[in-house]
Order: sequence, then C-alpha cells, then structure tokens
Amino acid sequence: MPGVIAVIPARLESTRFPRKALADETGLPLIIHVARKAAESKRVQGVIIASDADEILNAAREHGFDARSTRADHLNGTTRIAEVAQSLDCDLVVNVQADEPEIDPSIIDAAIEALEQNPGCQVGTIASWMSPEDDPEDPNLVKVVLDQSGEALYFSRAAIPLQRDSGQPLPRLRHVGLYVYRRDFLPIYAALEPTSAEQAEKLEQLRILEHGHRIAVAIRESNHQGIDTPEQYQAFVNRQANLAADLRN
Repeated sequence: MPGVIAVIPARLESTRFPRKALADETGLPLIIHVARKAAESKRVQGVIIASDADEILNAAREHGFDARSTRADHLNGTTRIAEVAQSLDCDLVVNVQADEPEIDPSIIDAAIEALEQNPGCQVGTIASWMSPEDDPEDPNLVKVVLDQSGEALYFSRAAIPLQRDSGQPLPRLRHVGLYVYRRDFLPIYAALEPTSAEQAEKLEQLRILEHGHRIAVAIRESNHQGIDTPEQYQAFVNRQANLAADLRN
C-alpha cells in the first residue's frame, strides 16, 4: 500500500476571502492548483482533498482527485486530516495547505525525508534562512530554533534567538508551514490538550513540543506564497497568466 499520502484539508468559508478554495479565475479552482502541485511530489503516492463542503468535494472529483467528506466541527486542518487518516493504510501523511497553489513539490519531498531520517520524531517540517529583507520582528513570520541534530527546539513569532549584544546580524530561520505526520501519531495529536505557549503565540505546532513530542526540520529555500486575501489571489492569477504567455511564446 502507499507509504505517503498527501491530504489537503479545505473549508468553504474564510474570513478574509470567502470561498477562496473554489476561486477559478485561472480556469481551475484554487484547490485543484494545490492538488496538482502536491501530486508532482516524487514521494507522494496519492492526494486526497478533505472537506465538509460538497462543492469542494465535487470539484475534487470532477478533476480526478480522491475526495473525503469530514465533519464540519473541526477547529483546524490537522484534526480534519486526523479524521481522514483513520481510514488510510499508509506510513506518513502530508498536510498540504489548501491555499498554497505554488508550493514547490521538492519542499514536500524534503519534509518527508526529514521525518524518515529521524525515527525518534513524530512530525517533519521545513525552515528557510531569512533574507535581509525579512523583518525578524514581524510577528507574521514564524521563527524556529533547532538543536544540533536538526530538531525543533521552539517556534515563535518573536525574533528568536535573541541577539543580546550588537554585532553581525544573527542568521535566523523562518518556519514554512508544511507538515508531515506519522499516521499513527495523528490520533495522539488530535487528543492532546492545548498548551500555554501554543495559546500565547497562537502557534499550533507548539502543542506538539510542549507535550514532549519531536519535530524534525529540513532547511530548504522556499519562496511560495499562500493566498489569504482577494488581492493575493489576483496576483496569483496574474502570475499564472504570465506563465501561460511565456509557454506560448
């Protein structure tokens, strides 16, 4: 049976961009762009779109993707994935965000390999070195500090590690929100109680660390952008149009 399955959890409504999963100015629903990118991963043997919305499930099936209906009461994408994972026969489950249509498939592969190479970890993810243009004080850029073996010590919206003394600017890693879970860990995660640092930082991954579980981190360059607003979606539409024009020329 397949060793790695990518699951894309999706909901229809979004505060800043309602129905964005089905936005289709490119000729394809946004969620299908995401699914096609996930399917390009060399390590993923199957892609599933998981949602409580029939419109999303129908769009997935119309474009040839497996679609699984889930409960409507999920508070986050991870618990939605955990519901689907109960019926999967695989080793690893990749959580691909439903609003990242330009994710590099090689990033998915790297996160999978990070987890496979660290048998003591339950989760794999990605970090990238921050560029000089990135503001370490920006709370929207999540930073991560690793131990010597490449496992996550802590994630924060603050500028970690703190550079106490002046001098050469300290290289920092920003977190890329892609996760790979051992399938057997997902029901454990879904049952974990929220934790203090998680609630203070509003970072779901801290629940994993605070409960004593481990996250392997691969460092890779990653510049893909998520779609949170109609303006960001329009920029994506424009990039797709330019790409299509380049291919015609």
